[in-house]
Amino acid sequence: MSLRAPEANRSNALHAGAWWLWALGLAAAASRTTNPLLLGLLVGVAGYVVAARRTDAPWARSYGAFVKLGLAVLAIRLVFSVALGSPVPGTHVLVALPEVPLPDWARGVRIGGRVTAEQLVFALYDGAKLATLLICVGAANALANPARLLKSLPGALYEAGVAVVVAMTFAPNMVADVVRLRTARRLRGRPTGGVRAVLQIGLPVLEGALERSVAVAASMDARGYGRTAPVPPVVRHATTALTLGGLLAVCVGAYGLLGAGGAAYALPLVGAGVVMSLGGLRLGGRRSVRTRYRPDRWGARAWLVAGSGAVVAALVTASDTPALHPGVVPLAPPELPLWPALCVLVGLLPAFVAPLPKESV
Repeated sequence: MSLRAPEANRSNALHAGAWWLWALGLAAAASRTTNPLLLGLLVGVAGYVVAARRTDAPWARSYGAFVKLGLAVLAIRLVFSVALGSPVPGTHVLVALPEVPLPDWARGVRIGGRVTAEQLVFALYDGAKLATLLICVGAANALANPARLLKSLPGALYEAGVAVVVAMTFAPNMVADVVRLRTARRLRGRPTGGVRAVLQIGLPVLEGALERSVAVAASMDARGYGRTAPVPPVVRHATTALTLGGLLAVCVGAYGLLGAGGAAYALPLVGAGVVMSLGGLRLGGRRSVRTRYRPDRWGARAWLVAGSGAVVAALVTASDTPALHPGVVPLAPPELPLWPALCVLVGLLPAFVAPLPKESV
């Protein structure tokens, strides 16, 4: 089979779950480091893939909003560090703010006081990690078709999946509405900035969101959404026991993996929990009477896209180098670790193997 990227069409569209697995792999790698150079490389990889493979759909335009949200989170983290202080010791004092006296029961908390370069750098590293996580999630939102993702969910998770998909598509649709209304105001010669313009745009955006929600509810009701097939009580009880027991086993096993002495029982417990959860989902799917029209196929390209994210997460997690967590005391410029940086570049694979959007050909 040739893996040269073809033009995207209905038959060879990449599975939406592959995009989410790829993005979650990048996010997992970002959670393992506070090195700003490595985090910037992860953002660059995600941005390049989004620029190369996103479409003109409304959800594909949300990536810029997630980037702005990440920058806002970074700025808020710095403001909190300046206003509330930081436990990081520092000797390079930048400014001394008036400190608000607090009672004895609030010991350990301060408002104002000295602002050091060390605490600002620490806040910058910490905020950059959270911003990178948000940007990776934004990349998944921009690349994965939420309707196709919902169609691929197991029957037992369909109701919960609808709520998740509606939540994921609300922000992209709202961004598209804001862009459309600002363009209309600009063509009419009206201002698009300032508090007054924001207030005038906000009402039509909320009205459009309400109308869209009502239309979705009407279409779901017309298609008989919510109907379930009758199942015996034994099957229902077995589904509940397997699902809850499996999730509990996964949680206990994950706790054992994170602990120091739980490695002996953690992996078998996680495996048993996954098997039980899958069995519960299989039985729970019997209640769903919906059918899938042209189900998406998980082909070689989907394996490559999802696998590239998993490889990035695994290799960065396995890397044991101090450069992943640069220190701030004493202050020193961060170094780019060569091996983790090369591992992150594996995440560029979807830009070459995923089907090309029609407008990119």
